[in-house]
Amino acid sequence: MLSFVERAELAEAGDSREVAAVKQRKRDVWLDTQTYASIEEPEAAIQMHHECVLGFMDAYNELLHDLVLHPVFQKPSEWASDLVLIQLKEPVVMSNKVTPIPLPERSRDLADSSEGSGVITGWGLPLPHHSNTTYFPRPIAPPVRQNMNRAPSDGRGPHVLHRTHRGRGDTDARAQDPYMTRALELMSKTPLIDGHNDLPWQLRLQFNNELNKVDLNTLETTHTNIPKIKAGRLGAQFWSAYVPCESQYKDAVRQTLEQIDVVHRMCEKYPETFMFATSSQDIMEAFNTNRTASLIGVEGGHSLDSSLATLRTMYHLGVRYLTLTHSCNTPWADNWLVDTGSEPSQHNGLSTFGKQLILEMNRLGMLIDLAHVTEAVMNQVLDMSQAPVIFSHSSAYSVCPHKRNVPDDVLLKVNQTGGIVMVNFYNDYVTCSKTAKISNVADHFDHIKKVAGAGIIGFGGDYDGVTRLPEGLEDVSKVPKVVAELLRRGWTDEEVNAALGNNLLRVLSQAEKVRDALKETRPDDVPIPYDEVKNVCRTSYGYRSAGAHHSLGAAALLLTLALQALIPLSVS
Repeated sequence: MLSFVERAELAEAGDSREVAAVKQRKRDVWLDTQTYASIEEPEAAIQMHHECVLGFMDAYNELLHDLVLHPVFQKPSEWASDLVLIQLKEPVVMSNKVTPIPLPERSRDLADSSEGSGVITGWGLPLPHHSNTTYFPRPIAPPVRQNMNRAPSDGRGPHVLHRTHRGRGDTDARAQDPYMTRALELMSKTPLIDGHNDLPWQLRLQFNNELNKVDLNTLETTHTNIPKIKAGRLGAQFWSAYVPCESQYKDAVRQTLEQIDVVHRMCEKYPETFMFATSSQDIMEAFNTNRTASLIGVEGGHSLDSSLATLRTMYHLGVRYLTLTHSCNTPWADNWLVDTGSEPSQHNGLSTFGKQLILEMNRLGMLIDLAHVTEAVMNQVLDMSQAPVIFSHSSAYSVCPHKRNVPDDVLLKVNQTGGIVMVNFYNDYVTCSKTAKISNVADHFDHIKKVAGAGIIGFGGDYDGVTRLPEGLEDVSKVPKVVAELLRRGWTDEEVNAALGNNLLRVLSQAEKVRDALKETRPDDVPIPYDEVKNVCRTSYGYRSAGAHHSLGAAALLLTLALQALIPLSVS
């Protein structure tokens, strides 16, 4: 006789008789059962559980009517509350093989019962005060299928089953790989914080930001969707509010505001998955409630239209970093293409207004992102910023000599100033070629650690913003493989935790301390000189004398720098 799992497999393959047979085995009752799954991922745990313990397949999700977690389900210490109620849509036919499980009264002590014998099912070890009881373990779960992987129990509770995704190259090798097992354990305790993801731009390209027409649970035309996020253990993400350089001097501000808006709407549409975040504290709150903290980074200073007021407005809308340039100069900063010789320098790094902007970002508590800028800008900012800086998606120049990557002397300065370099996965920045492997990405982590220490490293995959990714890192679900590779190379737990998220949390916290120390400083309201931004799309209302404004801005900058030198900040 076929087991329920075998019948379900036949049904999944399209056998109409078995489809009918499976559906006849349901009953409109609540099933109370332990999940035997990773409590760090409650939704994935429930999905895994009804497949593994009840024998359902993916094709039978519609058979579930409701799922209710125990109120303290997500607390790792509460194994006694590792429970979920599952309500089925259709009736179950009771038989000698399908019966209710009678539960004892709360006050009844089964250990002292002399009323007969019983059977305990599941995984784990007996409680210490029941050590004299004779146990006859009888596992009730079917054999682990190919889309499940079992990690060894630590002896303190149920085995942990990690759900993987069929058709994406994952096999039972994950469970057999102690480095992957360790990687997943570390990622359950420290949030993976990624510095750059361009899903919002893909939403504009593919759907014109009409989020109501998109289901991020089933979207398959991007590197990023909700199942991939969960499989990749993504604890926090800086979503990129990017618009092309072609919008500069035109509608860059409007388009950027629309990208900020789509991130907010994404969090509102999927509150069980995303939590909008603006601080280091928010990141940990989201992580502790099994959601992905969603922060915003604006990719490119052209999005400001050279306006400090626009910078402040975007900060109030939740933007927490600004990439100073993209692949075009702004009226106040040079971009990385200048270092390739393909574009001329306009400012020898930063202009006077560019330096004003750096100080205003420090005052706001907005992170300064140096990905995409020239080496001159990197060094100028590192010399003058009071807060640590980030490279949200750049790799090591010595490993791949691409001008988008970070040279060793700058890595050392990042270490000295407490910043972070978040490694990019784009093949062209990993191997300087069209192809790459996971080991090549790990080489960048190793090099940065060797030159400047594990304290400046992070993850900045650049998913959905690039066209070529390493073999094995095709989407965001694959990131744990990088963590496993680092462990395989001898990285300590402390070093891995630093790269996963602790480094970025420290940088963001330090920027917040600088902001708090500058809270008595007034906002800089000196505009960029009109002559530096004059074009056919810009009006001159409010400007009277460009030359006078230029001298005023320079004088104000010098005065601010002098005062800051005289009054050192205490941010420790």
